[in-house]
Amino acid sequence: MNPKSTIKGRGAQLNVPNRFFELSHEMRDDFLEFCHKEGEEIDKNKTLYLEVFPKTIVNKVESPDIGMTYSMNPYQGCEHGCIYCYARNSHEYWGYSAGLDFERRILVKKDAPKLLEALIKKKTWKTHPIVMSGNTDCYQPAEKQFEITRQCLEVFLKYKHPVAIITKNALILRDLDLLKELGKDNLIGVNISITSLSEDIRRVLEPRTTTITKRLETVKILSENGIPVNVMLAPIIPSINSHEILPLAKVVSEHGALSIAHTIVRLNGAIGEIFTDWIKKTMPDRADKVLHQIESCHGGNLNDSRYGTRMRGEGKIAEQINNLIKMARHNYFKGKVMQKLNLDLHEQYKEGQLRLF
Repeated sequence: MNPKSTIKGRGAQLNVPNRFFELSHEMRDDFLEFCHKEGEEIDKNKTLYLEVFPKTIVNKVESPDIGMTYSMNPYQGCEHGCIYCYARNSHEYWGYSAGLDFERRILVKKDAPKLLEALIKKKTWKTHPIVMSGNTDCYQPAEKQFEITRQCLEVFLKYKHPVAIITKNALILRDLDLLKELGKDNLIGVNISITSLSEDIRRVLEPRTTTITKRLETVKILSENGIPVNVMLAPIIPSINSHEILPLAKVVSEHGALSIAHTIVRLNGAIGEIFTDWIKKTMPDRADKVLHQIESCHGGNLNDSRYGTRMRGEGKIAEQINNLIKMARHNYFKGKVMQKLNLDLHEQYKEGQLRLF
């Protein structure tokens, strides 16, 4: 790889066209002063934080194979820059590119705690665990500045409402005090994403994420404090991290994880072009092999939207990966269980509030 040919500290190496706009249309940023001039360098690789004002913050998850009913995302876009991230496509709904824009233009929802509180106080709200980071990481670098995730955790604790978190950032340990309080009543479950034991792989695959050592330490500290941890070995990418399944599972179990989950990478929408460009620049020696193996897991395509098969894939390589996961669970997680979160306390809280009237 020629370092001069890549953008340092970023996953995507280009901005792809937004599918919702004609290429001939001029696109203006509603939040920034329009300053583009022909030949001028628009972006110097800085991250821009842009405040937005959604009317709601909790989303109903309609996909039957996701494993969650409700999710919320304090931020849209993610500075972590994971090249494979399925959330990239969602940035197009905001008028941005799924490529570099996804990593450089982070939309900040400062009203998230207020919107969350208004929802779970409703008499009509039926208690379900709400997953923070169903789309983008709630502990990405922006959280250090804005602390929206922490404020939301305070709301969950106040109303004794169950919450799950998905993250790959050790910043979650900043909120250990709140997590421990939630953990006392079985109101919290944490999912830590760890895709490799190799720092070399992490740096190119997930350029602005916490190191592997820090992530393992995070699993250990959370577990030691009574907070249940599931580790997401996701996504598994053939010929990049597929050979690490068993050693990864062993290490995370030794650090206290109660379970593992996985997906096989799929490159839907603009992500296929972004990933293809990235791997040809960063891993040219194996680019074609990896792309062909991904295709072999999804009926000959990089793209796969079929419920039931899109997460686990099909074909020989997918079968080998899924069998390794089964073996890892048998070898390293026998007798370990992630318990379901407590739904009763929030229902009791609502009943108590209703009796006041």
